[in-house]
Amino acid sequence: MTLTLAIVIAVVVIALAFDYTNGFHDAANAIATSVSTRALTPRIALTLAAVMNFVGALLGQKVAHTVSDVIEPPGNNHGLIIVMAALIGAITWNLITWYFGLPSSSSHALIGGLVGAGLAGGATVHWSTIVDKVVIPMVLSPLVGLVGAFLVMLLIIWVFRRRNPHKVNRGFRSMQTVSAAALALGHGLQDAQKTMGVILLVLVTAYPSHYDGVDLPLWVVVGAAGAISAGTYSGGWRIMRTLGRRIIHLDPPRGFSAESVGATVLYTTAYVYQAPISTTHVITSAVMGAGATKRFSAVRWGVAKSIVTAWVLTLPSAALVAAATFGILHLVVPV
Repeated sequence: MTLTLAIVIAVVVIALAFDYTNGFHDAANAIATSVSTRALTPRIALTLAAVMNFVGALLGQKVAHTVSDVIEPPGNNHGLIIVMAALIGAITWNLITWYFGLPSSSSHALIGGLVGAGLAGGATVHWSTIVDKVVIPMVLSPLVGLVGAFLVMLLIIWVFRRRNPHKVNRGFRSMQTVSAAALALGHGLQDAQKTMGVILLVLVTAYPSHYDGVDLPLWVVVGAAGAISAGTYSGGWRIMRTLGRRIIHLDPPRGFSAESVGATVLYTTAYVYQAPISTTHVITSAVMGAGATKRFSAVRWGVAKSIVTAWVLTLPSAALVAAATFGILHLVVPV
């Protein structure tokens, strides 16, 4: 086995490990609202999310190609070490925020890791892609989720204002099965593709003549889909508690509003803008927006502030960890 092949295998394994941590880190995104409103039991919700994550991962490749274009590593083992360091940086930040129960963005941890390791290793960083496809959507998508869920919930309140509240809650509790499935599908569509994009970047770096400009190999698609699905099924209970209850105690109509708006944003950005946005940012903002229709004081803005702080820290923190990791790997691995 050549050194290049050994490094490729190692990086692909680490990429799938990141995909797995993405699954259990972000599992709460798709199901926390349904569990907190008792629309679904935790185990049924996790099973539903795992299945829909797998299906969603098979439905597109546009986001994957965007991720693979964030940096351009040197076409040798040095470039592979850059990608490896990026993944380790992203995984480290995922585990830190998971431990503290903060729903930070696995997507932006990955992008931060790529940029940090890329700068440390001398890769070409495509800043135009980062600004257009990452930074701008990173800012706009939570705002759209917040405002959209707020408006949808106001519409629901107006339409059902003369209906029996218990019947309305029962109806929306059933509808949450559909909205939770739609959100989980969008999570698979977005997040599994990011891992596919990193693996594609590895393959193009190591074997440019075979993989440059081609569609993703089937084994990459199925592997990434399986890893995120398995991670989702293992669950993310700490984050589920934060998202489902600590921000605001949701009722079924507000849970449905948050999930349906979140799913819409995920589909639109994946298919129309090819932007790797954060599922975490979108659904958390949507929960805040839907919850604010009770009254603004009903939202625990102190918890929301902690979450936003984790969002802001994610890109630079993952970048710093990835840069430090590259420095260590560069000394340890012969290239």
